[in-house]
Amino acid sequence: MNAILQVRALSSRYGDFQALHDVDMDIYPGEIVAVIGANGAGKSTLLKSIVGLVPVHANAVRFGDTTIGGIGAAATARAGISLVPEGRRLFPSLSVQENLLMGKHTGRAGTWGLERVYALFPALKDKRALPATSLSGGQQQMVAIGRALMGNPLLLLCDEISLGLAPAVVREVYAALTTVGQEGTTVVVVEQDLSTACRVSERLYCLQRGRVTLSGRADALSAAQITQAYFGC
Repeated sequence: MNAILQVRALSSRYGDFQALHDVDMDIYPGEIVAVIGANGAGKSTLLKSIVGLVPVHANAVRFGDTTIGGIGAAATARAGISLVPEGRRLFPSLSVQENLLMGKHTGRAGTWGLERVYALFPALKDKRALPATSLSGGQQQMVAIGRALMGNPLLLLCDEISLGLAPAVVREVYAALTTVGQEGTTVVVVEQDLSTACRVSERLYCLQRGRVTLSGRADALSAAQITQAYFGC
């Protein structure tokens, strides 16, 4: 099976600071992959580099048969990659439903629409006319995921979606992502919580100081291996 996403020798900078160093990654269709690492490891920068929010060399990112490094976030979204950003980044002046509809700007055809999002997250339907930022943190996260799905992506990138949420809400959100994966969308999640990452993913990559220190099937990696790669100790 060919990878849906290939990352090769990806390096990213913020001015003089190099955040990523020659990162390689392969993501295959239909799988759920976790990217783990401590604060500052480069996880969010990796996702931003993939979607075009951070400049990278053109050949550093390949999506299907096309090199997409450096094409920009709008073109990346139109190609079929959606990002659920850290912190949700909802539009406070818009309702839940209006925030969801913003995801349609990619113009991509597909099966994800309002009713399908409401079926995935039933709590949102009754609140669709409310300001999105008036909802609980967990429900706001559902809006952010739903908005990304409205773009009908082939690949969904999720950045720290469990941050600040209660354990029961985290389980609910990840159960929805499992459904999304089972229905054909490839999912990559950035996650600090090791137990959650290992539970929900088929494979994982660990970053430390901008470098991949471990990769493999989540169920084949020992706690000692993951701890060593995560903390470097």
